[in-house]
Amino acid sequence: MKYKMLVLDVDGTLLNNEGTITRRTLASLLKVQQMGVRIVLASGRPTYGLMPVAKQLELGNYGGLIVSYNGCQVIRASDGAILFERRINPEMLPYIEKKARKNGFPLFTYHDDTLIADHTDQPHIVQEARLNGLKLLKEEEFSTAIDFPPCKCMLVSDDEEALTGLENHWKKRLDGVLGVFRSEPYFLEIVPYGVSKANTLGAILEQSGMTRDEVMAIGDGVCDVDMLQLAGMGVAMGHAQDSVKACADYVTLSNEEDGVAVAVEKMILAEVHPSKIPLELLNEQARHALMGNLGIQYTYASETRVEATMPVDRRTRQPFGILHGGATLALAETVAGLGSMITCQPDDMVVGMQVSGNHISSAHEGDTVRAIATIVHKGRSSHVWNVDVFTSTNKLVSSIRVVNSIMKKR
Repeated sequence: MKYKMLVLDVDGTLLNNEGTITRRTLASLLKVQQMGVRIVLASGRPTYGLMPVAKQLELGNYGGLIVSYNGCQVIRASDGAILFERRINPEMLPYIEKKARKNGFPLFTYHDDTLIADHTDQPHIVQEARLNGLKLLKEEEFSTAIDFPPCKCMLVSDDEEALTGLENHWKKRLDGVLGVFRSEPYFLEIVPYGVSKANTLGAILEQSGMTRDEVMAIGDGVCDVDMLQLAGMGVAMGHAQDSVKACADYVTLSNEEDGVAVAVEKMILAEVHPSKIPLELLNEQARHALMGNLGIQYTYASETRVEATMPVDRRTRQPFGILHGGATLALAETVAGLGSMITCQPDDMVVGMQVSGNHISSAHEGDTVRAIATIVHKGRSSHVWNVDVFTSTNKLVSSIRVVNSIMKKR
């Protein structure tokens, strides 16, 4: 598989205009993770505001990462551990506050689940807190109240000309000390010097041993440009500014048209071949799912045949020491599900519809059973698999029929 990492901007890219992940996009991203691709969310949002998105994408089950505050933090989705962090020197806060007051710009920052601002009635600040599920705390003496080094500070104004003037002034005055840029027409961000999505992504690649050619990144904003240029495949959203599109390798559809799903299906899923399916990685990533809890391990996969093993132990046996029929059916669904996922088109999703089994003989604790799934019907809307389960001595335990529904991701 060419791309091993998929980096996604969130607002305006992963999320549609209603702030949700569409069914098609979610199905594509779950599928691409199951195929062994690691997803990194890269956003200007605070870490707290990205956790629900990471949970919905199940990043914790697949080794996913969260890059928050436009690169100030890297969080491991599985346990919330901070892997990388840069913060602003608190000694700079009185100067930032003085400039904000002089220009009449409200000022705010983040701390865990709270947004701290000197004006809590400013509409853009209220919306920012609501967007990220944060509590709002008013502190008129901002620099005095902030007794911690913040990841970033934000100035707010609808006067774009005035905001641009301060931005240009600070880029010269604070060069080498702080980074300053516009993330929205009404937001001026202040971050530690040298922090950006691209620089943090570069650190992730160095730590993981991946190369930029193994990375695909998707974004829609000016803040995403350096990230798109660093990635081996930089994808701009269809609604992005022309300046952003000019820096990308490929332009997909907009966030209202499942642009992320379209790019993933075209660039990654369409290139997946059964011979290249990383079974070891799939087994590792499934350790926290039902498959992992039952000890199921894939051993072979192609478009017409999938094999896996499952131990008969305390997890899968009945009280009398023989294999539980429910665990056998779960094994059958597991192998048939992977088979259909390999076989269907990139823009399809697989939903299990029916499982029926005949239990012929028993398998006893201490044995390891083997499932062999072969496809007996491949239609546009359904797949039918026959799954035979054998003991280690090739005695047939169960013969199971699995029906999967194939639906377009709409």
